[in-house]
Amino acid sequence: MTAERRVLRVAIVGAGPSGMYAAGHLLRQHEVTVEVDVFDRLPTPWGLVRNGVAPDHPEKKGVTRVFELTAAIPGFRFFGNVEIGRDVQAAELRDWYDAVIYAYGAAASRPAGVPGSDLPGCGSATDFVNWYNGHPDHSGRTYDFSTERAVIIGNGNVALDVARILSLSCDELKRTDIAGHALEALSRSRIREVVVMGRRGPQYAAFNNPELAELGHLEGVDVSVGPDGVVDEAIANAGGLSWEARRKLETLRSWSARQAGPARRIRLQFLATPVEVVGDRRCEAIRFEHNQAMQARREVQAPSSCELLETGLVLFAIGFRGCELPGVPFDSATGTVPHQAQRVKGLDRGGTYVTGWIARGPSGIIGSNKLCAHRAVDALFEDFRSGRIGTDLVSSAREVADVLQKRSIGVVSYRGWQSIDEAELSAGAGIDRPRLKRTDWSELLATARPHGL
Repeated sequence: MTAERRVLRVAIVGAGPSGMYAAGHLLRQHEVTVEVDVFDRLPTPWGLVRNGVAPDHPEKKGVTRVFELTAAIPGFRFFGNVEIGRDVQAAELRDWYDAVIYAYGAAASRPAGVPGSDLPGCGSATDFVNWYNGHPDHSGRTYDFSTERAVIIGNGNVALDVARILSLSCDELKRTDIAGHALEALSRSRIREVVVMGRRGPQYAAFNNPELAELGHLEGVDVSVGPDGVVDEAIANAGGLSWEARRKLETLRSWSARQAGPARRIRLQFLATPVEVVGDRRCEAIRFEHNQAMQARREVQAPSSCELLETGLVLFAIGFRGCELPGVPFDSATGTVPHQAQRVKGLDRGGTYVTGWIARGPSGIIGSNKLCAHRAVDALFEDFRSGRIGTDLVSSAREVADVLQKRSIGVVSYRGWQSIDEAELSAGAGIDRPRLKRTDWSELLATARPHGL
């Protein structure tokens, strides 16, 4: 390849919030002209905004308008349907570009670690979220909603998202961009009760108060809290708790005296540790232990009793975990790429950076990634000013595109993504829905194919 020294060329791996915030920061600075190529394994950008945000929360997807403005800046390119380690090697990226930023998130789920959790009828909430949001890797999954009770293990926002989706009526779901296959399956659901189970007390629950309070406004859904007295005890020992924790306790107290009614219901069950999923050939029940709270510590005492709860669907919402990319250093203990001040450790040469969940672990909201992305870009420019990067010969934009085309990868350009977007919006408008997502790999690629690089 020939030399190109007219601009600073940067590759970003991952087109989710972290990657797009980094791209925006790079392209909006005025120190040097920058060209940014954003690679993603999927043919669609936006990462968890498209595949993770609950369909009944369209306001949280408004950030895509910011990303669209970034994509319109000269020097931006999107290379979708390109998998690092399969289509392009990490070492090649570092040779082609002045710098590489890894921002590919933490899309895997943590292992359940509960006996019987591999039975049919059990699964991860991460996979379930991907399924109802139309992720092409997960659209072929099937879930049995013939049971009257579903159990969600976990006390974070994802657990509440899943509880809402399982509790909303078909008419309510139709007003969202939930995937068509999920809408059809959930329209036949017989689930009447969703139990959200957490090991610790309510004062230590990870979900946010707005997401918690929203449960109380679901039409035709009762919300109750257990065990009896758990919220009052937590409030009585609330010294030292944060303002946010106190708000959640007040919200929970407003429901703690409720008795389950005849409607659909969500039960928030605290101080409960799952010990076994029980069933012959498939999930039939879950056995859990009742814990005793230890005040002022995020721990629980030895269990006081055990209970068997009948259910045909158990989903574990116990967190995300990053995955290893070939050729990129990875810490299997933390599920992250090791780094020092956003600079990836363990490589023979500099110029490789990391941001987002794959850098710090799965924490924070979408906006939390903005500061993290800016830190990575700031480190990149610090290295550029000092001459640690930007002095080697790199490939031109045309040369990179030519290599990708010669490999017959089937790269999806940003214009190709726009074709997918337009097709989904048009199909949704025809059936009075905001969007009808393409969820099949071949259909996505066929929709994007007419547009080259």
